[in-house]
Amino acid sequence: MLKLLIVLIGLYLLAIRCRNNHPGLKALQGFDYAHRGLHGDGVPENSLAAFRAAVAHGYGAELDVHLLKDGNLAVMHDSLLNRTTGQPGRIEDLTTDDLPRYHLQGTDETIPLLSDVLDIFEGKTPLILELKAVDGNHARLTETACRMLEGYKGVYCMESFDPRCIYWLKKHRPQIIRGQLAEDSFRFRSDYPDYIKFLMKHLLTNFLTLPDFVAYKFADRGRSPSPMLCRKLWKAQGVSWTLRTPEDYKTAREDGWLPIFEGFRPDQLPEAAEAPRLES
Repeated sequence: MLKLLIVLIGLYLLAIRCRNNHPGLKALQGFDYAHRGLHGDGVPENSLAAFRAAVAHGYGAELDVHLLKDGNLAVMHDSLLNRTTGQPGRIEDLTTDDLPRYHLQGTDETIPLLSDVLDIFEGKTPLILELKAVDGNHARLTETACRMLEGYKGVYCMESFDPRCIYWLKKHRPQIIRGQLAEDSFRFRSDYPDYIKFLMKHLLTNFLTLPDFVAYKFADRGRSPSPMLCRKLWKAQGVSWTLRTPEDYKTAREDGWLPIFEGFRPDQLPEAAEAPRLES
């Protein structure tokens, strides 16, 4: 029985292993990342205005990338359009020409293309790009994002809840910094079978994808030992989302996680350490 237990523990630790020491990680460290841009006070999430504000205050940004019907890439969190635009439908069914007709949260801002967002950040602050795969489009989405970023003179990494996106990066673009997104899937992924929830919650697909970092939901950090073990045993970088209070932000930074924040500005906190910035 003891031997079996040792074997199972060994297999578990191998299953969550990560790649470490990617040289590009240093350029991502030390920055704070505005969740969907620096939005609020009439500035919609994932809008060009929110991304300009993030850069203006020296922040990187975390943003969400979808594949359009015509093969272009747009930036929006939800696949469904109703929450942010008030209109029905899915973003995957739109084309580039459709986007100007979809206004964000009643403002003049419209759904941006990824190419326009890259222009704002290039040579300034880093980006964390979340690949939002739907309907089995993980390979096309990931490949399209990689092609768009060829020649981009800025610091970035890619992440996804879908390990197939991360596996594609490992196989076809190993030089790109890649990360596995995760949370307690039993609380938030009701549409998935239980075995998928279990694998996602405990990062048990890492042995296939070898992520450079693990981006785990801050509120769920104590619900699985895997994020801690990925960092301590396999030396993976940790990314913490979404930090909505100064107290959570301070905890995450002190523990060495890259912070993705929302609802406040870290530079306005008296105790916040000065973060290094890339030169424009």
